[in-house]
Amino acid sequence: MKLTTKIFIGLALGALVGLGLHLAAPDLFTTLDAYVFSPLGTVFLNLIKMLVVPIVFFSITLGTASLGDPKKLGRIGGKTIAFFLVTTTIAISIAISLAYLFQPGNIDIDTAGAEYESKEAPGVVETFTNIIPTNPIQSMTDGNMLQIIAFAIFIGFALAMLGKKTEGIYKLVEQGNEIMMFLVNLIMRFAPYGAFGLLASAIGTMGIDGMQAMGMYMFVVILGLFIHALVTYGSAVSFLGKMSPVKFFKGFFPAMTVGFSTSSSSSTLPVSMKTAQENLNVPKPVSSFVQPLGATINMDGTAIMQGVATIFIAQVYGTDLSFASLIMVVLTAVLASIGTAGVPGVGLIMLAMVLNQVSLPVEGIALIIGIDRLLDMTRTALNITGDAACAVVVAESERKHDVDQEAQRMQA
Repeated sequence: MKLTTKIFIGLALGALVGLGLHLAAPDLFTTLDAYVFSPLGTVFLNLIKMLVVPIVFFSITLGTASLGDPKKLGRIGGKTIAFFLVTTTIAISIAISLAYLFQPGNIDIDTAGAEYESKEAPGVVETFTNIIPTNPIQSMTDGNMLQIIAFAIFIGFALAMLGKKTEGIYKLVEQGNEIMMFLVNLIMRFAPYGAFGLLASAIGTMGIDGMQAMGMYMFVVILGLFIHALVTYGSAVSFLGKMSPVKFFKGFFPAMTVGFSTSSSSSTLPVSMKTAQENLNVPKPVSSFVQPLGATINMDGTAIMQGVATIFIAQVYGTDLSFASLIMVVLTAVLASIGTAGVPGVGLIMLAMVLNQVSLPVEGIALIIGIDRLLDMTRTALNITGDAACAVVVAESERKHDVDQEAQRMQA
């Protein structure tokens, strides 16, 4: 049986067991969640998280060193960031349109007890100025992905420029990357059990009542995620990446199931890169640069949640948003997708930023916290799919560039 099938079975069993225990034996669920489900999920998450920092460092360093030419590095970086910004803008526009079409907030819901303590997220300017680490070792200890990526790019650039002088270090980084990939394969054998524990805990805690109360909100968010995946990413992969969308989604599905289980783009990164390289034939240098960067700053799924949640909260509180406010929602969400990278609980913190910008009560976030775990799993699957789509598009773009350069040389 394929690993993907095993993970899917683990997810299905987890949902059934969690919901069944919630309905029939809530006390038993509480005990099992404390001693079985949550520990299973936590062990799996910790195993993957253990590899995230070293794999980001090794892969970005290796990817940058393999690219060699600074012009090529700048070209790929520019294409990657442009792709992320454009798709995030499209994502939140889809979300706002669907929210106005389906009106998920036009329900009778008690907001009296809604309390949410918002945390202040760092501004975009502050985030950009803090990209360069003052202490790279501290950045790795803290898991600050933007700083780790920046440091790795500098090391990779130095290895590329120094060439033979640093062959030993280059081989060491290459071997470190191989070790990480071996460990990914090893840890993935535990994935079906981790997926079972994570979903059993999430569904069992929320129960069917929680899902019914917020059914329309959940429907609109999930519909937005599917439309964005099929239309935006499918079109990008087909027209820009010259790859069949069916081949793309089928090839990347194993990583999507892991992303759904873990609810973390960074935690899924080792599997995402392996899947893109092996199933989608994305060259290692491109995958090693684009996907870690995407896991840090590309949050289309989160942007869709923000768009729907903002309109939902406005409708619940009976507030009409002007066209200027809607434009502000789009701009804030797009900038926040980069500005709050690496912040724990990033989705809700970003949403608090958006609500503050358009003078909506931040307390409204409390209304959606109960089901956010399940939606977080779904939007993480979309986020990593966007990273892979970008890698496919950039890889095809670079292949065309190399062909054109070769043709010019032949003519000369």
